[in-house]
Amino acid sequence: MSVSPPADYRLSHLDALEAESIFIMREVAAELDRPVLLFSGGKDSMVMLRLAQKAFAPARIPFPVMHVDTGHNFPEVLEFRDSRIAELNLQLVVASVPEALQVGLVREPADGMRNRIQTPVLLAAVEKYRFDALFGGARRDEEKARAKERVFSFRDEFGQWDPRHQRPELWNLYNGRHHAGESIRVFPLSNWTELDVWHYVAREALALPSIYYAHEREVVDRDGMLYAVGEFLRPRDGEVARSARVRYRTVGDATCTAAVRSEADSVEAVIAEIAASRFTERGATRGDDRVSDAAMEDRKREGYF
Repeated sequence: MSVSPPADYRLSHLDALEAESIFIMREVAAELDRPVLLFSGGKDSMVMLRLAQKAFAPARIPFPVMHVDTGHNFPEVLEFRDSRIAELNLQLVVASVPEALQVGLVREPADGMRNRIQTPVLLAAVEKYRFDALFGGARRDEEKARAKERVFSFRDEFGQWDPRHQRPELWNLYNGRHHAGESIRVFPLSNWTELDVWHYVAREALALPSIYYAHEREVVDRDGMLYAVGEFLRPRDGEVARSARVRYRTVGDATCTAAVRSEADSVEAVIAEIAASRFTERGATRGDDRVSDAAMEDRKREGYF
């Protein structure tokens, strides 16, 4: 009588990351009352959306998605965001910076970069809709402040983060306890890397905005970074706009998100390019992170994601 060999239950690296993220999402749905998923239409948002689909299938995703809109968006990304939301029949909440400027909640920064004034707009939306858990696509490989933040990141009634008083997460046990007005920022992709995200995009055949792939675009070289010339950013005195073949590693406010020179016009080519890169996506492309060495941590302390 032959005996069948025991089944091999070892998970691949991507399967293990996926399982961890799905577990985190289910924990939030079980512990918290009013979660929301931050969705910009970017690659991390798309991965989060796919994970949420898998976490709660065959049911619908049981929470809305929210975009904090600076008004300085790449049109390709907004078009993609709207088409994806419509396809999945999700509720989209837009926290609008332009509307906040109109009512006087925030003031236009002198440098024109609106990333910092996103924070009051985000906090106002959290208060208005009484969200107590906000899913974000931040990863620890992106930036040093994000590297030391917990998966469940407690925020006080002012939305502020104190890195010196974070809750332990031994054995993947997450503490979502909070008082009224407080909230938890949740990062299911904490242990993923940019390369993991792209491998997952390839495996799941996820569609992404076209600007993630190499294309011709008019850019200016500013402080060693290539910014797209357009409605929200014009060449300064002495700057010369040139056409270059570029792509974006991350998407955000067009005034502070730079492109990189690239010939990678497919998922496979992007994966090969990232594998050889020696710079993180934010380090290579985000002007707002260059304000100071602690720029991201300062914004997080104020309530930013």
